[in-house]
Amino acid sequence: MKYSLITCLLLCFGVASAQLSVQNNAYIFVNDQVLFVTDDVNLDDNDSKIYLRNDAQLVQGTGTTGNSGTGELSIYQNSDVNQFAYNLWCSPVGSTSASSANNPFRVNQIDDPLVATPLPIDSGDPTYTNSLNGTPNMTATTPSLVISRRWLYTFVTSDEYTEWNAINEVTDVAPGLGFTMKGMGDFGATVSQTYDFRGKPNNGTITNSIAAGQLTLIGNPYPSALDLADFLWDTDNTNLFDIDPPSANTTGVAYFWEQDPANSDSHLTADYVGGYATFTCTDPGLGAVVESSVRATYIFYLTDGTPITPDVPQMGLRDVRRYLQVGQGFMVEGAAGIPGGSLVYVKNSHRDYVKETDASSSDFFRSSHQNNEVATSQYDEHGNFIVPSDYKRFRVTVSFNELYSRELLANFHDTATDGFDYGLEAKRPNGLASDAYWTQNGEDYVIQANAFGVDLRMPLVIDIEEQQPLSLGIYDVQNFDEDQGIYLYDAAYDVYQNLKEQNYLINIDPGHYTDRFEIVFTPNQVLSTSDIEFRDLTIRQNNDLHQLSVINPNGSGIKSIEIFDMTGKRIYNALYDSILNRYELSTVDLSQGIYIVNVTSNTDTLKSEKIVVN
Repeated sequence: MKYSLITCLLLCFGVASAQLSVQNNAYIFVNDQVLFVTDDVNLDDNDSKIYLRNDAQLVQGTGTTGNSGTGELSIYQNSDVNQFAYNLWCSPVGSTSASSANNPFRVNQIDDPLVATPLPIDSGDPTYTNSLNGTPNMTATTPSLVISRRWLYTFVTSDEYTEWNAINEVTDVAPGLGFTMKGMGDFGATVSQTYDFRGKPNNGTITNSIAAGQLTLIGNPYPSALDLADFLWDTDNTNLFDIDPPSANTTGVAYFWEQDPANSDSHLTADYVGGYATFTCTDPGLGAVVESSVRATYIFYLTDGTPITPDVPQMGLRDVRRYLQVGQGFMVEGAAGIPGGSLVYVKNSHRDYVKETDASSSDFFRSSHQNNEVATSQYDEHGNFIVPSDYKRFRVTVSFNELYSRELLANFHDTATDGFDYGLEAKRPNGLASDAYWTQNGEDYVIQANAFGVDLRMPLVIDIEEQQPLSLGIYDVQNFDEDQGIYLYDAAYDVYQNLKEQNYLINIDPGHYTDRFEIVFTPNQVLSTSDIEFRDLTIRQNNDLHQLSVINPNGSGIKSIEIFDMTGKRIYNALYDSILNRYELSTVDLSQGIYIVNVTSNTDTLKSEKIVVN
């Protein structure tokens, strides 16, 4: 086993700070440590190597020389999605050359690591296939990895599904530009495939093209973690030109693709079940960073990329964190009004040493990982970011037909304006036929910010493709007084539901509802005593007796009882003109399944609940 002198220093002290040159067939092996270099790295000849293993990372300082040499840095990253699901990638290395410039990356620089060897530095070349499926390395001692070139794409200043650019293993990919690649393993199998990225480490300022209203797939281009807060709030005449008010090249939001691990079982685009998670944050220059993120909404896609309603209930599993790990790709959108030829910048000042094993603040965005990390003091037991005391927030979940849920985030702070608040708001990444969103100045948002006041009214736009049950609820309620209600106002029924106490369930007809629903904090009317008593009635299904009971302990006047199936079809409607303490309906003719029961009072107050007929 051979070590250069600097290898021994690294093993003894964990960190080396200086301009670094590796020569004469020597190598540096760094295990679970940061290798910090003030200026440049020179891997002088073909056999000069740096091996970063077990969360080891290379961070470089403010020097401007640029890395050089024909040797290689080797760093691992793994994917555990199956062969039907995409990851978004960005290479931490480029091709080797004696020049000090960052070089393009080719997929054939990904090696098949032989991780079962005594010292994991050996690797082999994978093979490439035109078939649909790749093959993982199941031996870890001999090269056997097969990568399908069918799923290699880039996406630059585009907004149409047809504008993905197919590449192969020898196509040059510009430094900092992201690419897609599918995972390994059959449906239902969990295969964590490790990839060995080998080449000259990227260093310094890296740019890629963006355009107004267009998306570009970029990513973390370094062999270290990337701080999204530093990236989004860079004020060195690059990503952010002015802070007050913010003027930027991008919308200040990063979008992360995630596919449903339980339902990724086909290569047909129409069978894809996935969506984009959303992240933004406040200015790190002002102190503690406030993170705002919402999970992906899982949806199916037509062959042209148009989303359609899925047939499985899902919302994304992953929460985006501030620090991105090695190899992570993501989408950014060019801000409205930026001139042609605009660029997005990634720099050494955005780099940090944050281990991937510190998963509460950093993780590679792998779809099949459940969100079960141990949270730090920044996150609660459910993984939600804890905001400072001068902020308020809550999350709205709108569930459509028991199939999927759209998550929306509401931020509140005294600095929020009626216009776009960079770092506190985020536009909707994609629209669904049945969907929910905030709206502002003609744009659709999944994260919105306001200055809080009890008279504030927040319109909630809901699109419904076909008649269906709809459920609205809230969670992650932070820094609201215990007695402060958060109400859903339904103008069609002129009713207010305190979502802190109960979800709002209705059966809704198709339509584009722009002025029917609002989130409010002071109801304009106080419920009458009879309406309050009506809320006390109980809706209960007895499957042993095949009987639905509506128990009316306060003797409220009931106008009707309706039953809807999960397609939104009304299958039962009973009208009443007398008051009973108990209403009973036979369900013997109902098929097994989930139904919505709507009970309407004589004053048109509505109570709605799900029942299960089994």
